[in-house]
Amino acid sequence: MQDYQYFDLIEQITRNDGSKYYEIANITMNGRAEKAAIENLIQEVRIVQLNIPRSPSLVTYEQYINDNYTFPGPELTEFEEWQKPEGKIKEAFETILKSNNIE
Repeated sequence: MQDYQYFDLIEQITRNDGSKYYEIANITMNGRAEKAAIENLIQEVRIVQLNIPRSPSLVTYEQYINDNYTFPGPELTEFEEWQKPEGKIKEAFETILKSNNIE
């Protein structure tokens, strides 16, 4: 069983088609994204904000991700982009970005 993951950073991920998106993660997940870039599963990842504050929006998004996704181990065969469903989860995600001056 995986441990609960706490998020504390925002990263920008560049897909192989060149499009970009933001994700809320932690240093472990950022390391997995770095490995995915080395293995050409994505083009690039960069941290855009460290030590984001724990807010109700962060807790809501974090709980959704922990409940709906399995965190990858050291061997990567794909890079899964987390979906942000309309409603409470997408609003929480957008609030986190806005409160950290990322728009």
